[in-house]
Amino acid sequence: MSVLLGAIADDFTGASDLASTLVKGGMRTVQVIGVPADDNDMGNVMNNAEAVVVALKTRSTPVVDAVRESLAALNWLKGLGTEKFFFKYCSTFDSTSDGNIGPVADALLDALDDDLALICPAFPANKRSIYQGYLFVGDQLLEESSMRNHPLTPMRDSNLIRLMQAQSQRPVALVPYGVVRQGVDAVKTAFGDLKGRSGYAVVDAIDDADLSVIGRAAADHRLITGGSGVAIGVAENFRNSGRLTGTVTDFHSLPHGRSLVLAGSCSETTRGQIAHSMQHWPAYRIDTGSLLLDTADTTTAIEVAVEMALQQFDAAPPETPFLIYSSADPVEVERIQLALGRDAAGVLVESILAGIAREVLDRGVNRLVVAGGETSGAVVSALGIKALEIGAEIDPGVPWTRATIRSRKLGQVDIALALKSGNFGQVDFFERAFDQLAGYLG
Repeated sequence: MSVLLGAIADDFTGASDLASTLVKGGMRTVQVIGVPADDNDMGNVMNNAEAVVVALKTRSTPVVDAVRESLAALNWLKGLGTEKFFFKYCSTFDSTSDGNIGPVADALLDALDDDLALICPAFPANKRSIYQGYLFVGDQLLEESSMRNHPLTPMRDSNLIRLMQAQSQRPVALVPYGVVRQGVDAVKTAFGDLKGRSGYAVVDAIDDADLSVIGRAAADHRLITGGSGVAIGVAENFRNSGRLTGTVTDFHSLPHGRSLVLAGSCSETTRGQIAHSMQHWPAYRIDTGSLLLDTADTTTAIEVAVEMALQQFDAAPPETPFLIYSSADPVEVERIQLALGRDAAGVLVESILAGIAREVLDRGVNRLVVAGGETSGAVVSALGIKALEIGAEIDPGVPWTRATIRSRKLGQVDIALALKSGNFGQVDFFERAFDQLAGYLG
């Protein structure tokens, strides 16, 4: 087996985002969950894959763990005969001054014996753009957006050169917008000028045409880093060289069954989507703060929370989607973090939602939307999913996927799964996701 592009994503929603972009670009793409211990576990899903995306959960883990897991993914991809590599991180560059983007990128460059990689998290379809090295969310600088108060990676600076330089051992330079607008040859020349002088080139991008230029200019790069947007040009490179078969498999045989949303993201976008859905569907909020006051320990709190949520789910009309969420506003999140500690608070919420996911599978849920990168990682791990078939896009960066997993009561089942980054999707995302699925089913 020989793979044209192997990608390493630092969270599960980002992996689906990139896989969706590659599928739209005409690449037969498979998303695997973690580094496979045994390739035989993948079944037939890996057959004839032109791109493979390894989904890790390394965005907010300790740096040493993120580097170790990313290098393991790189070595596994090398074993597939992979030609080029992609390190995928969030379009809002979610990280701290300690990492994990810089240390992982450094380690990958070292392992590939390369000396330059581009930095381009721009995703214009979701209003992420870069100008003069500054990252914008819509018309706001990153530091002025809702990401300023992200509970795990608060972003207080918008300058990608400073952000990357604080995390990396290599110099960081800028390829400005004026150069990008001159086209592929100008950007390629700029990359050549930086080789040997800088380890990374932050590249401005305002629209998809810019991303196409950047990706094509990096055709000879062994490693590309960025958001999914720059993969537009990467797929073009393979297509223009006649390397793609043009036979991307249609997403088919989507399952019938109950529909559920599990939302753990506290982003402003997800909270708006929750409020919108609650106008149409029954919903249940997991009140983490009250649970901790009413229970003796964390283990008991998790068990109680799962049981209370299941009682509400069981009582709801089975033909109507149901929403279970732990999302809260920044003030409430800060209160819980102060009581438990930041990491412990996150683990508690993820454990509750993962526990619910395991139980509802036995209750006939096989259409599931999960909101939040950390939440998605916890749910996918809890369900024992090893690989995902990538389907149609719901909103930019969020496709439907399909997996075959084993229920304790029902045996082997197919499940349709959408993993949504907290900041992605229009306000009616949840409703449109299930409407789209109903359209497939007829």
